[in-house]
Amino acid sequence: MNKPLQVDYYSDMLCVWAWIAVPRLQELQKQWGNQIHICHHYVDVFGDLEKKIEKSWASKNGYSGFADHVQQSVANFEEIHVHPELWLSVRPTTSANSHLVVKAVKLVHGQGMAEKIDFAIRRAFFLDNRDISNMDCLFDLLQQNSLSPEEIQSLLQDGTAIAALMSDYRKARSESIKGSPTYVLDGGRQMLFGNVGYRVIHANIEELLRKPKGEASWC
Repeated sequence: MNKPLQVDYYSDMLCVWAWIAVPRLQELQKQWGNQIHICHHYVDVFGDLEKKIEKSWASKNGYSGFADHVQQSVANFEEIHVHPELWLSVRPTTSANSHLVVKAVKLVHGQGMAEKIDFAIRRAFFLDNRDISNMDCLFDLLQQNSLSPEEIQSLLQDGTAIAALMSDYRKARSESIKGSPTYVLDGGRQMLFGNVGYRVIHANIEELLRKPKGEASWC
């Protein structure tokens, strides 16, 4: 049996384009099943929100301008929704805490549960307008998904979870990941960044899966 095609997927929990990409990822998994293996990684885009807004949005009405940008970004996607007060009434300080908790969940419960918690956290922010930089909020979400916060807390305290997260961030830098979301295929030879349509992603995966072993390169 052939090994599944590995798709390295990099995202930041607070990135609206990664939220828009969620249905595309779900459809990829539905379409290709065990022919592909999506490896989830985090990239540091919103690690320091205050500095990011100050640097990129100070001349564009700050958080208010950024909130308008997010609303406009989802307006063209009927299947994507966000809370009307997103980035206005609640302003997370960092995406790192949410990344950290999911890495801890993966270490204890495996990738399947980590993906479930990842989605629960994104949903809590984008749809419910909750502050997912706050550990109390994140632990509450763990409890809602029948996980023990105490079990996860132990990996936060001993440094195991932060080590796993730093590994992701370091990998993103070493592979020159530009931002969120980014799809890396064929061992880094193909990189799809940003708001990439589903058909484009699908076509790239299809071509890699159909390519015969040992096929000569055009290069």
